[in-house]
Amino acid sequence: MGKGQSLLPEEVITSKIYMVRGHKVMLDRDLAELYGVETKRLKEAVRRNISRFPEDFMFEMTKEELENWRTQFASSKGDLQGLRYVPFCFTEQGVTMLSCVLNSETAIQVNIQIIRVFTKIREMLQNNKDILLKLEQLEKNLLKQDHRQDKQEEDIQLIFQYLKQLLNPAVEPRDQIGFKPGNKKQS
Repeated sequence: MGKGQSLLPEEVITSKIYMVRGHKVMLDRDLAELYGVETKRLKEAVRRNISRFPEDFMFEMTKEELENWRTQFASSKGDLQGLRYVPFCFTEQGVTMLSCVLNSETAIQVNIQIIRVFTKIREMLQNNKDILLKLEQLEKNLLKQDHRQDKQEEDIQLIFQYLKQLLNPAVEPRDQIGFKPGNKKQS
């Protein structure tokens, strides 16, 4: 396998990355499939080397998390294959550590691909974060402008109101001067 060649399309790896406990993880059964080993063997290798897998590298799903995961992601009976037991969830660092535990050429090559995908995801999230921050700034500026614009509109409306008053002054009824019928002057 040459340096530029890849075993798997990125989409295959990306489709096997899930969010569990706020972490992007891959499940033991998916990793076992990618490495070409049985899930049982992968778990055995991890248990034999458990000191290499602290909680931030790998954790076991709770039964409740598994049920929640099943309702969100498992669309068919085939998706449940290999999930009779709660799975191990591997973070990016845990996947990296797996290459030390599963020392086959396939595991090493697949791990390289997985780490590249995780890196791309992280870069995309960072780029999106920058875009979101800029959008928030634009929104704040527009809100400030809207506020200023509302104030300016109020001022302009007030000016027109005063102009109308000047051009069309309110006519107050005045007493008539001059001859009024019915009024007789007494001399």
